[in-house]
Amino acid sequence: ARAGGVECRLRPLGPGFGEAALAALSSEAEPAGPGPASPSQLGRPQVGVTIELQLPYQAPLDGDWLLDFLGARAVPGTEERLDGTFRISLRLPHGWGIAEFRPEPETVALGLQLADRRDLSAALARCRRLFGLDADPGPVVAHLGRDALVGPLVRRRPGIRVPGHVDGAELAIRAVLGQQVSVAAARTQAGRLVRGWGEPLPVARGGVSHLFPSPAAVAEAATSVALPEARRRSLRALALALAQGELEISPSVDPTELSRQLLALPGIGPWTAAYVAMRLGDPDVFLPTDLGVRRGLARLGAPADPRHAAALAESWRPWRSYAVVHLWALERRKDG
Repeated sequence: ARAGGVECRLRPLGPGFGEAALAALSSEAEPAGPGPASPSQLGRPQVGVTIELQLPYQAPLDGDWLLDFLGARAVPGTEERLDGTFRISLRLPHGWGIAEFRPEPETVALGLQLADRRDLSAALARCRRLFGLDADPGPVVAHLGRDALVGPLVRRRPGIRVPGHVDGAELAIRAVLGQQVSVAAARTQAGRLVRGWGEPLPVARGGVSHLFPSPAAVAEAATSVALPEARRRSLRALALALAQGELEISPSVDPTELSRQLLALPGIGPWTAAYVAMRLGDPDVFLPTDLGVRRGLARLGAPADPRHAAALAESWRPWRSYAVVHLWALERRKDG
């Protein structure tokens, strides 16, 4: 047993792991301290449950690229990349959580600390989605690997996957913050939101000390956060729609309807709506205006203007999202 919780035996948990088995595992991890934490109790001392698991996946998995991608976008206070691990805080139905990922040759080692063991199933689903562990790279490599342009990239690193996200509302808010600015600038803006309006965790782990602000908190913050006026209006409109229940952003929502709702909000354009859909799990999203995509195409000697790029990407259906991440990865490669 660990201080502050119970350490479970390591078990493989795949997408076929049933609800009954999850309930059985959850019942073994009895909290060592006070009862379940609700969002209103986040400031009170809580102990929670500590669980360690091994999550299998369909090989190959390029864990280094995933860690690089997530680490470059890690928001101070809620996310942290340290050597071969990635930590993130989780806002869950019954309280807070902290997840720590470590990619290994056949599994991803996952450490979870949860305020309430009832959140185990939800936490696992979000963690698998973040690393794309339910994806099968075989059909992607078979299709894109034959392409004259991106085929060599795909064959060289077949384990690159589309990173997901653990929270749809946070994903959309951060996408708005990232409109027309660099990754580093978006990360800085998100960090300011966390410092000013995030909820402190009762138990910090490394640099992960807060939950990302709720939509209601972001709506309040948008009136004073240092952003251009147009983006501040977009941020507030999005946060209010989320806080008031007028908008739901999750993998269960129809992508076409979600895109329609996002585009109806002031200042949210096609790039933001498409990026959100891609990170929610749509495998066939293309971002013709994205700077990283255009740079990748130019480096390959292909036309990089949006019209030609979109036409070129038609042959990559239904796996255009994977072509996008391979183009992004190209910028970080030193071997050409």
